[in-house]
Amino acid sequence: MDLDDLFPSKPDDPLTALGKQDLDPLSIEELHARMEALKAEIARVETHMARAQVHRSAAEELFKKG
Repeated sequence: MDLDDLFPSKPDDPLTALGKQDLDPLSIEELHARMEALKAEIARVETHMARAQVHRSAAEELFKKG
């Protein structure tokens, strides 16, 4: 599965643009920095997802039919 399957192409979609960038001109140091930035973004998304799940669970519990 590639990124196009997960995230349909949209104009100005930064994820699509990121996946198409040519990595050849980047040095090892630049590639390492890029990986660290991507790892930080993954951590940020995971944190957001966890908060969203807690919020959703709380809402489901509140509106649960008993």
